[in-house]
Amino acid sequence: MILLTEAHYNPPIRYFWHVIRSESIQLEAHENYIKQSYRNRCHVLTAQGVQPLSIPILKGNSKVKTPIREIEIDYSQKWQQVHWRTIQAAYGRAPYFEFYSDYIREVYERQPKFLFELNVDLLRLYLKLLKQDKSLTYTAAYQVQPPDHVLDLRNKLHPKIIPDNLHVKTYTQVFGKQFVSELSIIDLLFTQGPASISYLQ
Repeated sequence: MILLTEAHYNPPIRYFWHVIRSESIQLEAHENYIKQSYRNRCHVLTAQGVQPLSIPILKGNSKVKTPIREIEIDYSQKWQQVHWRTIQAAYGRAPYFEFYSDYIREVYERQPKFLFELNVDLLRLYLKLLKQDKSLTYTAAYQVQPPDHVLDLRNKLHPKIIPDNLHVKTYTQVFGKQFVSELSIIDLLFTQGPASISYLQ
């Protein structure tokens, strides 16, 4: 099965649940940017609870739909420092923070111009850290209805869509007494390390 999905920023754990069950990944490269989605947002768990981290973008004409690959990151707002300080505060004491943090920070320091590029770089890194040797391709055009052998996950994972979490397995998190789901993959990696793939399986 081919997984058709968007390029997310530090994708949620459920994203990778689907990834490991797919034969290959096809990223939607011809959609228009959608605000307030995981395309430029992720959720981490801090001492104060769930914290959203959003990448600011350079906005053109807000009335015109912008292709996802043309969305530029706004580096004037120093969001990288804010995000990284939040991640350090949230996971600095996690068992595997030192094991993975340098790899992730290195991607941030590249400062790619486009959001799509940053998200793809992060996705490739997480696939590598999870030891998932998956083919990663881009769509050639936008298809409203993809072929039957393609699992269309586009717009299925969204911060405003509350999934059925009745069967979500728990794991030890850094903060809180009650397990929190729908977090970024970095929550799983920093707390579970190499066991992350077993959790996803």
